[in-house]
Amino acid sequence: MENPIFPPGFRWGVSTSAFQIEGAVTEGGRGPSIWDTFTATPGKVARGEHAGVAADHYHRYREDVALMADLGVDAYRFSFAWPRIQPTGKGAPEPRGLGFYDRLLDEICAAGIDPVATLYHWDTPQALEDAGGWLARETAERFGEYAEILGTHFADRVKMWIPLNEPMVMSIFGYAIGEYAPGQTLLLGAIPTAHHQHLAHGLAVKALRAAGAQTIGTANNHSPIWPATDSDADHEGARRLDALLNRLFADPVLLGSYPEEFHEHLPAGFADDLPTITQPIDFYGVNYYEPQGAAGPGEGNPLPFELRPIEGYPRTSNDSPIVPDGFRELLLQLKDRYGDRLPPIHITENGCSFADEVTPDGRVPDPERVDFLRDHLWAVRAAMDAGVDVRGYFVWSLLDNFEWSKGYAPRFGLVHVDYETQARTPKDSFSWFRELIAAHGH
Repeated sequence: MENPIFPPGFRWGVSTSAFQIEGAVTEGGRGPSIWDTFTATPGKVARGEHAGVAADHYHRYREDVALMADLGVDAYRFSFAWPRIQPTGKGAPEPRGLGFYDRLLDEICAAGIDPVATLYHWDTPQALEDAGGWLARETAERFGEYAEILGTHFADRVKMWIPLNEPMVMSIFGYAIGEYAPGQTLLLGAIPTAHHQHLAHGLAVKALRAAGAQTIGTANNHSPIWPATDSDADHEGARRLDALLNRLFADPVLLGSYPEEFHEHLPAGFADDLPTITQPIDFYGVNYYEPQGAAGPGEGNPLPFELRPIEGYPRTSNDSPIVPDGFRELLLQLKDRYGDRLPPIHITENGCSFADEVTPDGRVPDPERVDFLRDHLWAVRAAMDAGVDVRGYFVWSLLDNFEWSKGYAPRFGLVHVDYETQARTPKDSFSWFRELIAAHGH
């Protein structure tokens, strides 16, 4: 199958996050994060795995930047580790933490790659969690101070800024159902954490702009929601799930409002924060992996919906249904829903996991990933042809890494990592993506 063609200036990139690749969790003055605590808690992570070493990027970043240079990407999306910059989430920055990211950014820039920085990819300093975490308004205020530190130190080199990655995941997986750190199970009692993350976003946008940051956006995980049947109850369940997973996280930033059904769960006075939350942004980051099925709630369900698996599609090794056309559907939905309030889109994550292995001749064949990426890029191209303004595409991920509560089994990388030796082996998908980028004149 042919590859789609994108317009001149389209940005090609790869994404990672600090906790998933850096390792060195006790080096350079770094403080503990909620994920260090969570992984040390028996039964929370598959096989008892942890990210103490992960892909050892902290020590091997030069090798990893060289891989990106070979790949030919325009941009690299990484995340700062908040506990490296402020070990307790407040106060003066740790010079050794700033120093690591100085070295990393200088290496990225020297390779001719644009740094795209996420300030927060779920690694809350444990001391802040102990004081209430995202259930506490103060965490948003601390985040604004953290953003000021980063803007002041790095605005000269970072080309695009993303304050928070996927606040939906922190709220739902971290506080509502407890599958991720900090492991709370508050169900709809987790809704205040969405508001405080939005407030953190708004305060960070203000702080970054004041520090001279030029291009600021966001990165939200979105899924089209499919009703399990055509019944009114299932359509209503899907509408409610869409409000929770999609609109609760896009509406405040883009429209300056919340879906009405959540008003009773939000902190008192939430409306006063909306002008801060809805700061103008320069791009809207979309992370897409899969659609989600929904039905009306059964007897005794405290939630207004039930999740249903999406059947009839091939699946990744992470048990995600592979539905490229859901991507096109989602992008058109965003355009229809938000109209001229929607800034230009960057696809800040899209990728898949398979059980990739190095063959005796030193290759890592991963034809399923090549097909996945090609098919999803065709879906992006179709959405663009239908009028959606998409400016860039970042593959998740550059490297195999620590996949949160699933540990190391799901491999999402274009580059295979042998966790025993830390050897990096570019997969066949790496070569395919390099040729695709080169065909666009890079």
